[in-house]
Amino acid sequence: MSEKQKRFETSYSQGLNFAVLVDRQTGVNYLMTSTGITPLLNPDGTPIVTVEEKKQS
Repeated sequence: MSEKQKRFETSYSQGLNFAVLVDRQTGVNYLMTSTGITPLLNPDGTPIVTVEEKKQS
């Protein structure tokens, strides 16, 4: 990862209430609110992971 690239990407936000962030290194999704951050989990308790597709040149 380049130094200029941010570690987290906002995949969804709703005003100032909450946002869903994706860790670009691990793909783990997090729910961020004004009071904290927590990983989003599948029904079986494993973290929700977003796989980033690599762009072909």
